[in-house]
Amino acid sequence: MKFLIFQHARVEHPGIFREFFAADGIEWQAIELDEGEPIPSLDGFDALMAFGGPMDVWQEREHPWLVAEKAAIRSWVCERRRPYLGICLGHQLLADALGGTVGKMEVPEIGVCEVALNSVGASAPLFRDLPLVHPVLQWHGAAVERLPDGGVVLASNAHCAIQAFSFAGIAYGVQYHMEPTECTVREWGEIPEYRESLERIGGADGPRRLERQTIERIDDFRHLSKIIHRNFLSIVETRRSGG
Repeated sequence: MKFLIFQHARVEHPGIFREFFAADGIEWQAIELDEGEPIPSLDGFDALMAFGGPMDVWQEREHPWLVAEKAAIRSWVCERRRPYLGICLGHQLLADALGGTVGKMEVPEIGVCEVALNSVGASAPLFRDLPLVHPVLQWHGAAVERLPDGGVVLASNAHCAIQAFSFAGIAYGVQYHMEPTECTVREWGEIPEYRESLERIGGADGPRRLERQTIERIDDFRHLSKIIHRNFLSIVETRRSGG
């Protein structure tokens, strides 16, 4: 099994999922789009995952590679009908690529908080066996405002109405982060845009406080991300077998 990974910042990699990939013998190829690496042929890959980044989906002039990335996501989901999982920016890119709308939030959502699955989300294959309400790591200043036609909301909270959605039963986007490790907050704090937004909301001690909160819940995050991985793997295996 082989996964294609779209990265938009070198420190925003698959995180804990790398450990799960290794345990399950999954080969994966990361494309660092922000550094100019070209998107390869989509042939031969079983799943596509896209992770976070400091840029916004509408910044195509500043980041021209966004155009090709959206086209690849659209082809992967709508033409090839293969499994996709987008996290944070990857979630927003899925919505935008398929005709939805993403916009700037009045107040960014940063910190450890909770999201709630709705009745559809509770029965969605990606979220099978997850608690209806569970903790997540948030770090975003934009949000999906309108789903593409055919998109279905799966999770929300008071701060963001579309925390997760699905499309055609094969593509999923989650606004929050399911991949954190003990090093995640410290690594992301190296990105100027992230550090500035965190300090603007939480003060000079914001980065240290968020790192502490994340590490306190890291066992929970690991448990939940392992469930997500197992469920996504099941979706991929079903698609490979023609289901």
